[in-house]
Amino acid sequence: MSQLDTRVPAVLLRIDQNPFHHGTLGAVRSLGRAGIDVHLVADVTGSPVGRSRFVRRLHPPPPPGAALADIATALLRVAARIERPAVLIPMDDAGAVAVSRLRTELAPAYLLPQQPAALPERVADKAELAGLCAAADVPHPVTVVPDSAAQAASAAWRLGLPVVAKWSRPWLLPSGSGLRSTVVVRSPQEARELYLRGEEAGSPLLLQEFLPPGTDRDWFFHAYADRSGALRGGGPGRKLCAWPRGAGLTAVGEWAPDPKVGTLAERLTAQLGYRGILDLDFRRCATTGRYHLLDFNPRPGAQFRLFTDTAGLDVVRAQHLDLTHRPLPDGRARPGRTFVVENYAPLTALRRAAPHGRELAWYAADDAAPGRAMWGLWAAHVTRRLLGRPRRTGAAGATGTLPRVVRQGPPPPSSLTGLPEVPHVPCPADPADDEKASSR
Repeated sequence: MSQLDTRVPAVLLRIDQNPFHHGTLGAVRSLGRAGIDVHLVADVTGSPVGRSRFVRRLHPPPPPGAALADIATALLRVAARIERPAVLIPMDDAGAVAVSRLRTELAPAYLLPQQPAALPERVADKAELAGLCAAADVPHPVTVVPDSAAQAASAAWRLGLPVVAKWSRPWLLPSGSGLRSTVVVRSPQEARELYLRGEEAGSPLLLQEFLPPGTDRDWFFHAYADRSGALRGGGPGRKLCAWPRGAGLTAVGEWAPDPKVGTLAERLTAQLGYRGILDLDFRRCATTGRYHLLDFNPRPGAQFRLFTDTAGLDVVRAQHLDLTHRPLPDGRARPGRTFVVENYAPLTALRRAAPHGRELAWYAADDAAPGRAMWGLWAAHVTRRLLGRPRRTGAAGATGTLPRVVRQGPPPPSSLTGLPEVPHVPCPADPADDEKASSR
């Protein structure tokens, strides 16, 4: 029998139009396998996710950039069709922020974590996160929010080139703009030009101290903060391979216990009174050994299924159990377990499973259709990107007026698992389309 209350359906919300968000498929499968009716509010055009046998029903999502009233209307329309309370789980920052702001309107129809309405928006805001970390004594890279193009150029010099440039509220970035949520700039002129696109980006630009990537430096922490504030259903992990290399989402991740990462996560969530699912990104400073928090994502990270314990608990199951007042099982951690995203790390996916267990993002024996569909859809996706890629004019960079951006750092060293490094698969897809750029 399922540990979850199968009378209560789940509604997964994704506003971002990302056809290859494997975290959404992971949530569909996790809840569907437990016998939960899963309703998916997302655009699955050209996506393998819509092929999953565990999707009970697809619903049209509000468009990117939709007003709060339109998002509320879309979700209440879904609730009316379901005709019973459901657990609502946003799968992206835009959805998490909207749901937190609409809590009063949505609460009669949906089961939601109890926390201050503005909190998910505050932690997702890259500029405000620096202050929240300072108040909780959690290390964070030195961050400057310039108020002019000249100040942006000056701050880049003061911080020490290269510097990391981030848009404060990346979920507001317009699709098709070419803007990325996070880039590394190597000159004051790049910082100046990027600042001048602030109105187009929809939020302020911030410049951040650059912490170089390297062996055993990129970490993440996933969890669900239950009604008492205890962190369940997750743990700390390290990024073994990223796409794009050194600065992107987790292509290969490993569950790796680290008390320091767990302590920082508990300290910050307790200070904030945060409740719900969270995904934190850390980078360890090679000089001081301190773990700096880079991002706080108030929703499931794309690789959340890595942290599936011996009782089958993960963050989405933890939220469903907690909000339906069911006990959360006490499973054991599974250190060494790995998670592989096949389209970003194909050679790793072809190797035999790791000794401590492995999960693939797309392929599953009990839900094979998405895995089969992914390769054809991915090939078409890459081809479209290649054909639509602007021609280069030579050493000067891309044509047009877009500022030149430089990806972060050199390729990482060999995998921490001792296996040969996985070759990078060239793909012109914008990281903002495939995972909004953090660890995720």
